[in-house]
Amino acid sequence: MAAKGTGFSWFRFVVMVLGGLVLLFIVAPLLGMFIHTPLSDVAHTATESEVTNSVWLTIWVSMAATVVFAIAAIPFAYFLARNNFPLKKVVLGIIDLPVVIPHSAAGIALLGIISKQSVIGGMFSSLGIELVGTRVAIAMAMAFVSIPFLINAAREGFAMVPEKLEKTALTLGASPFQVFFTISLPLAWRSVVSGLVLMFARGMSEFGAVIIVAYHPMVAPILIFERFNQFGLKYARPVTVIFIVISLLVFIALRLIANKKIKND
Repeated sequence: MAAKGTGFSWFRFVVMVLGGLVLLFIVAPLLGMFIHTPLSDVAHTATESEVTNSVWLTIWVSMAATVVFAIAAIPFAYFLARNNFPLKKVVLGIIDLPVVIPHSAAGIALLGIISKQSVIGGMFSSLGIELVGTRVAIAMAMAFVSIPFLINAAREGFAMVPEKLEKTALTLGASPFQVFFTISLPLAWRSVVSGLVLMFARGMSEFGAVIIVAYHPMVAPILIFERFNQFGLKYARPVTVIFIVISLLVFIALRLIANKKIKND
């Protein structure tokens, strides 16, 4: 029998094989798409204004939605981490709802509150502001499906901050606002940043909810769908490759900036 930590282990071998299959399942379709997409097609597609406008629209609207909704989501996550109250589990379940419901259903639900026939949509419409088919509608759809990632990540981060540090600061005369911004948020920053990046990335990739509330202006996932529907796989692949590469570069850049900030802090 082999000693612990040395020699051959069937368990380790099986785990490695299963892990390899999972990685292959993720990598193979992406690798196959890149292999079967000529660089000339990618280069030509990258020069199309429709494609570049769609990709940048997707990035900046998702980023804007993340920043705007984070203003409320991060303090709310702190409240959830520090307080127990009746029906708290129900509230946590509601937060997770956008993750589990079909995203087309999420889009229909949003359409019900921003269309002209709704109270909110009607109020904006009376002011000459239409929400359906606008960048605001896209941002709302992106935020709706992605905000649970930020709230849950931030809540877990705040839960790991020692409460005694906050209580000590309060007894020394600090206000709750000072405690939050000088102790709780800096100590939970890693989890908060991780949640922000996940929310941004998830928003960028949203299709189902966005297509219901705003087919135009066209974000990248919808453009890919339209090209596949109208022209087939050959014309959808280059757009897909471009969007994946740019999304990956933006995602890596955000991770590097976040990690650098955390190390400096």
